[in-house]
Amino acid sequence: MVSTDPISDMFTRIRNAIMVNKAEIILPHSNVKETVAKILVDSGFLMSLSVQVDNHRKSLQISINPEGSNASITEIARLSTPGRRLYVKSDKIPVVKRGRGIVIVSTSQGVMTGTDAMTKRLGGELIAKVY
Repeated sequence: MVSTDPISDMFTRIRNAIMVNKAEIILPHSNVKETVAKILVDSGFLMSLSVQVDNHRKSLQISINPEGSNASITEIARLSTPGRRLYVKSDKIPVVKRGRGIVIVSTSQGVMTGTDAMTKRLGGELIAKVY
């Protein structure tokens, strides 16, 4: 089954795993999903990320939290959807929970957090907000 919005599918899998206290998930690989997951790992919302190859097919293995502990993610939501894209200028990038959360933005120089995009004065498409 092919998803029309793979990033939203990844977020739904992460949300569902958190709800049932699952420590890690495995999902199909794409470069955009890998980049978004790396940003979440660097920001401290996910524990680790690895790319596995089985029978010439790549997959992402995401560790959400250590076994027996709570997840760092309280809320993860997709902002721009395939039917309604959200573009902002660098001075209009939103701040999530007074700076305790992050916004992920796709810019002309790649996918990055909202604070990185503001410091580089880059606008772009709002991908997600995480708290």
